[in-house]
Amino acid sequence: MRNVPLRLAVRSSKHPALAGSAEPGVHRIAPGPHGLREALVRVPPRQAEPGQPIPLALMLHGSGGEPAHALDYLEPFASDAGVLLVAPASRDYTWDAILGRRGPDIEAVNHALHWAFDRFLIHPQRIAVAGFSDGASYALALGLANGDVFGATVALSPGFIPGVQPVVAGSRVFVSHGTHDTVLPIDRCSRRIVQVLREEDYYVTYEEFEGGHVIPPRIAERACRWMLDG
Repeated sequence: MRNVPLRLAVRSSKHPALAGSAEPGVHRIAPGPHGLREALVRVPPRQAEPGQPIPLALMLHGSGGEPAHALDYLEPFASDAGVLLVAPASRDYTWDAILGRRGPDIEAVNHALHWAFDRFLIHPQRIAVAGFSDGASYALALGLANGDVFGATVALSPGFIPGVQPVVAGSRVFVSHGTHDTVLPIDRCSRRIVQVLREEDYYVTYEEFEGGHVIPPRIAERACRWMLDG
């Protein structure tokens, strides 16, 4: 696959313009330009002390999924840990990078992250991207292409790594996969992905589990802990 430009146009701010404007719970982000769909944000019930930065995880849904699905991938562990979850929506049934083209999905990600960065003081070393299935493949693409933004990438049952140009070598990556996955078989997906990442000197934590194309609670808890421990 040809390289797909996936550089983000956002950076966290030390002085959020709308600080304190979002209460705990799920918030809807109105669609932005380019026909984007509505995104969701889950503000954790337990947050950092005033003036202290909080961690953020960009959550990416799978093929045919919705932002609401992505918000639940690491729950209840993410909310218990005080992580702000941001879940944009792909314009098509899956993310455009999965289809090998540049489309509006990177703008959907930018739009959703801008909303969060405008309202919260985000910990610059605690920004992660995570996804399941096609969302995991897109998470790998965004994480590798934006290693200066995302300190951690969580890929839950990914299919492949879309063609991107990494900007920061040696980023941290967590990969998990079920040994009985019939949707994205482990031998041609995660086992191959992990081998490639390690050959490229990425720091990879790899978890296999007995199961299919799912996210077991044990894996969700492990991924969330790993995401915050780096």
